[in-house]
Amino acid sequence: MPPFLPGAEPFHRDGSSTGVLLCHGFTGSPHSLRPWAEYLAERGLTVSLPLLPGHGTRWEDLAVTGWEDWYASVDRELRLLGERCEHVFVCGLSMGGALALRLAALHGHAVRGVVLVNPAAALPRMQGYALPAGRFLLRSVRGITDDIAKENRTELGYSRVPTRAAYALRDLFRVVHKDLPKVTQPLLLLRSRTDHVVPASDSALILSRVSSTDVTETVLERSFHVATLDHDAEHIFADSLGFIDRLTAREPLSAKDSQ
Repeated sequence: MPPFLPGAEPFHRDGSSTGVLLCHGFTGSPHSLRPWAEYLAERGLTVSLPLLPGHGTRWEDLAVTGWEDWYASVDRELRLLGERCEHVFVCGLSMGGALALRLAALHGHAVRGVVLVNPAAALPRMQGYALPAGRFLLRSVRGITDDIAKENRTELGYSRVPTRAAYALRDLFRVVHKDLPKVTQPLLLLRSRTDHVVPASDSALILSRVSSTDVTETVLERSFHVATLDHDAEHIFADSLGFIDRLTAREPLSAKDSQ
């Protein structure tokens, strides 16, 4: 296996009996969620941020993986968290949101709540139509990273998207669509008003199909797609912690208290 790109390493920190699993996006890496993971870990939570198979090395490695590989990775991490934590929350950015929703749908009460940031739920229609044949004609297309409003901030990810992996992503979305009514857990969804990668219709689709009754939707005004590295990052981190504290009746813990 090729070495990780610097900054793409997975993150894990042991803490309290409340665990959080963070799922990064398609062609991205833990880099996009590391500040969020560190924020939660500094406040005493047990945090797991795995590197999905095929990511964080070279885009060619992603071409030989599929959605089952990506999902198996986060499924395994959820089970490990469940062995040591009383409450486990799943969170995801972009495609990571789709993975988090499938975890919630299939694991039921083992997932206490779900936090989504600009979740992806569908490929653009024209891209979806072109993929079945296009994956045999083109090996890769231009990448989709770095949709960030904040100046001088970049996301560590691939500059190319393997078309075979994009086809697998389409299959993941189809599976997740069928799962959505099985999602009953409390849900916090944060989406950017301006997102050049995932349209607002993806969030609307998710909210229209889940069976959750405790739902909060927040619109982020100052960030683009990778909001966890953007102007609204601290807002996301604080809201997710408040969501977790409310559902676990956990006493709020400051970063200073946890040291």
